[in-house]
Amino acid sequence: MADGTGTGSGASSAPTSSAGASSAPSGRPGGGRAFAAVAGFIVRNPWKVIAGWIVVAFIVIATAPALPTTTNESSFLPGSYESIRAQTLQSQAFPQQGHVTAAAAIIVFSRPDGGPLTAADSASAARVAAALNAKRIPNILAVTAGTTSSNKLVQTAYVAMENSVVNGSGTAAGDAIKVLRSDIKPLMTGTGLGEGVTGSAAEALDSTQSGNRALAIVGAATFGLILVLLLIIFRAPIIAIMPLILIGVVYKVALGLISDLNQALNLNSTEQDSTILLVVLFGIGTDYFLFLMFRYRERLRLGDEKKEAMVQSVTRVGEVIASAACVVIAAFLALTLSSLSIFRSLGPTLAIAVAVTLIAALTLIPAVVSLLGTAVFWPSKSWQREPKGARFTAIGAALGRRPAVFATASGLVLILLALGALSLKPTFDLSSAGIPSTAESQTALVTLEKGFPPGETEPTQVYLHTSSGPLTTAEVTAYEVKLRAMPGVGAVAPPLTSKDGATAEYSVYLKDDPESTVAVNLVQNQLRPDAHAAAPPGTEALVGGITAVFADIQSALNRDYEVVFPVAALIILIILGLLLRSLVAPWYLMVSVGLGFAATLGATVLVFQNLAGQAGLVFILPMYMYLFVVALGTDYNILMIARVREEIREGAPPRVAAAHALAQAGPAIASAGLILAGTFGSLTLAGNQVLTQVGFAVAAGIALAAFVMAMFFSPSLTALIGRWAWWPGHAGHDQRSGSESTL
Repeated sequence: MADGTGTGSGASSAPTSSAGASSAPSGRPGGGRAFAAVAGFIVRNPWKVIAGWIVVAFIVIATAPALPTTTNESSFLPGSYESIRAQTLQSQAFPQQGHVTAAAAIIVFSRPDGGPLTAADSASAARVAAALNAKRIPNILAVTAGTTSSNKLVQTAYVAMENSVVNGSGTAAGDAIKVLRSDIKPLMTGTGLGEGVTGSAAEALDSTQSGNRALAIVGAATFGLILVLLLIIFRAPIIAIMPLILIGVVYKVALGLISDLNQALNLNSTEQDSTILLVVLFGIGTDYFLFLMFRYRERLRLGDEKKEAMVQSVTRVGEVIASAACVVIAAFLALTLSSLSIFRSLGPTLAIAVAVTLIAALTLIPAVVSLLGTAVFWPSKSWQREPKGARFTAIGAALGRRPAVFATASGLVLILLALGALSLKPTFDLSSAGIPSTAESQTALVTLEKGFPPGETEPTQVYLHTSSGPLTTAEVTAYEVKLRAMPGVGAVAPPLTSKDGATAEYSVYLKDDPESTVAVNLVQNQLRPDAHAAAPPGTEALVGGITAVFADIQSALNRDYEVVFPVAALIILIILGLLLRSLVAPWYLMVSVGLGFAATLGATVLVFQNLAGQAGLVFILPMYMYLFVVALGTDYNILMIARVREEIREGAPPRVAAAHALAQAGPAIASAGLILAGTFGSLTLAGNQVLTQVGFAVAAGIALAAFVMAMFFSPSLTALIGRWAWWPGHAGHDQRSGSESTL
């Protein structure tokens, strides 16, 4: 790949789409003139552009607040969902309970040898809990001794905190857990017991620390990968280092703008968003950098002076990069239609990041490169000569001769992989899924579940409420009996009644893990309907708790799939139609991207559920995949099909045009796909389930988009459809050289 990746590396017999190299940019239509004007200003005033970026970066970075984050799944849902209505009823009927999380953290005591606890052991655990309570740790309301499990393997203590502290976006809860973990160590001396702190607040702290470590690991891996691949491609250290520095500035600017937006709109991000944002920016930013530098190198080889070469490069590549970025931005902004706040905040977050990256690709990078000129290629001299590019020329020629074979083979690969998606199982515990299994909250949870069945640690709350007076004792008792008899219910604690008698709370302990798919489906499809039906006349039943939250998230996701996906697809279709000036090509390009999405999902299911034996894929994964695979997959299709269209404009028959397009644009798409897939693949090093699954899925999707869809499936279909692909336009009869911006 080292020197065969430049555009224009195809067969010498190809009709050159660089014709008119010396033509004035002002002779270009519409968008071409706009990009030419921008490019002309930049190369004439590079220092002004760079200074402008420095000033803006300083202001944004210096004034931006910290990015607010949360791992509280219930905060993702709007108030109309039943689990949130149940929380609201709880806070109204049981004010003290509603404002306090009695078990924000759980201290788990056990014997190191795994044996049963003695009476002396239980007394020691109670003394430790009392000593911790006496310390009055800030933001911890109380530490109280809990129960001993029936098998005597585990003793608990409960840590109470204000709900606003546990569910807030600050660090108060995490700081309290840090102090708790530090203070408990000396108190355990001489007890002969082991301990660990788990629970929602502890998991949130471990998730934050895991996210920080993941960001460092992924950042190092991303930088290293980009550096090595760019060195291999260009054999020039300046080009390899430049995007890391420039995109690093862009990352900080984008992060500052995102923090401002989230604070203004009261939105939260997850702990994984910063890591994903880093990968998106450096991956996409490097792609845009590659496309620009390939064209710049091509213009220099055609004899342009260095500043004119940059003007021509921005003019010719600008429209395609801008269209590709608009596709990504449109797909991300479609998330604002989501009913889940995690996606409503993620959409603008990534859209801002891509928009800032696009602006940098068309302003900051050209300004810096125009100052350095051909020195950016030092010490390599390969930029001065045209590479042979025999590999892509041969593949392109084969595709041109037998497009049906290439279309069938690549289509079958996508379809076979897509079959794996039929066995998809979602998992919903976003907080613990984002934590390594070695973290204290996870090891303590494993110990806790040795003594307490999973359902006992996170009960489902059922509320019986009437607005027409207090509930009768008979109604409260009869409803408890009905709950105990419902399928999947292991036990029901004695009910609590509000002061006004209008609300009764039942803690229902499920037989299955409350965070499992089985439990979520049970609550959604059976417990809720049964609880509603069993409510006495004149009363209302609401089902809450973490399992109910997950059930509502599943319902919200199903609704989002029906709304967000079609809207994003429609916007992408419109952008493709405007760019390609066709009503036919956008449809089969979207079909190819849809197949790529299904194939990626199927491959991810096969790897994680079937091969790795994991319970399922984290519930946010299909949405992440849709965004990245559809948006970025469309990007690569745009870059390839725009080249095919230009070859046809230059007079080549459709099959010859597809062959030449693959020979010329294929190397750049392959290089960009390799870098972008590699950067997302670095997420698998993060050490937690969420980022590992997201990293693999998106890397696999980008690889399929670049090396199967854009390289073979889409151009072969275009060759088979022929000139009808551009209906109602007349691409084959438009001989205006350079009227289409391409790679």
